[in-house]
Amino acid sequence: MSGKCALISGISGQDGAWLAQLLLTKGYRVYGTSRDADLARFGNLQRLGIRDQVTCLSLQQTDFRSVLHVLEQVEPDEIYNLAGQSSVGLSFEQPLETLESIAYGTLNLLEALRFTKSRAKLYNAASSECFGETSAENPADERSSFAPRSPYGIAKATAFWSVANYRDAYGLNAASGILFNHESPLRPERFVTRKVVKAACAIAAGSDQKLHLGDLGVVRDWGWAPEYVDAMWRMLQAEQPRDYVIATGRSHSLEQFVAAVFAAVGRDWRDHVESDPRLRRATDLRASHADPNRAARELGWQATTDFATMVERLVCAEQSGRD
Repeated sequence: MSGKCALISGISGQDGAWLAQLLLTKGYRVYGTSRDADLARFGNLQRLGIRDQVTCLSLQQTDFRSVLHVLEQVEPDEIYNLAGQSSVGLSFEQPLETLESIAYGTLNLLEALRFTKSRAKLYNAASSECFGETSAENPADERSSFAPRSPYGIAKATAFWSVANYRDAYGLNAASGILFNHESPLRPERFVTRKVVKAACAIAAGSDQKLHLGDLGVVRDWGWAPEYVDAMWRMLQAEQPRDYVIATGRSHSLEQFVAAVFAAVGRDWRDHVESDPRLRRATDLRASHADPNRAARELGWQATTDFATMVERLVCAEQSGRD
C-alpha cells in the first residue's frame, strides 16, 4: 500500500469518482473538492460505495486564497486537476464561466504550487477538443498543433499551455493528459452518450418518445472511463513529467453509436431517432482521431475495452437502474 495522499479537484464528476476508487485500492488517503462540500451530494462517490472513504473539502478554484488554504491543509503528494465546466455544448452558452473555471482555476493551482514551493506532482485534465479537426490519415498525437473550435477547447488549450509553462519555467512536476472521449454510467444526462442510452432504454420499456439529436455524422474516439483514470495515475508515477494523448486509437460515428445502443435493446434506431438542426453547435468537430502510442510505449497503458463492450456496459447499467 502506498500511504500517499492525493487531492482530486472536481471529485464529484465522472472521472473524479473513478479516480478516487482507483486510488483507494492503491492505499492512498484521498481528499476531494467541490465548490461547497457541505451542500454537494457527491452522488457518484455514493454510487461507487466510497463516499465515506473520501474526505471532501470546499474549494473555489478561481479564488487563489481558497486554493492556497486547501493545499496547506492537505499537503498532498499528488494533485489531480479535474475541476471546471465540463460540457462542450454548454461552453457555447457560458463561455466566460468555462474559461474562468478551467483556465483561471488551473493557473491559480499552478501559482499556489509555485508560491508554496510544494513538491506535489500535478496531473491536469486536458482534452481532445484542443486539437480541433483531425483525420484518420493524420490522427492527433503529442506533437500535433492545437486548433480548438469551442470555448471549452480554447479554455482547455489555455490550461494546457499554462501547465507546460510552469513546468519549464519553475520546474514544477506537472503534466497534462489529453484525453479523448471516455464514457461510463456516471456521465450526466446532458452528455450525448448518456442521452442516447437513456432514451433507447425508455423506448425499449414502452415509451413512445422520439430521440432528437444533432449531427449524426460526427466521429469520435470513445473509450471506457475507468481505464482512463489509470492512465492519469500512471502519468504521475513516471520519473519525468510529460504530456500524453489518452485514447483508444479507434473512432466511430455518432450514428454507429446510436445504432449499436438501439440494437442492444432490440430496436431499429431509424424508427425512433430524428436529426434536429437546432441541436447542432455553431462550430463542431466533424471528426476526432487519436494516436495514443506514446502512452503505450512509455506508460504501458492502452485501452482494452472495445466499442461494442462499452456500449453493452452502458446499456446494462441503464437497464439495471430502471429495474
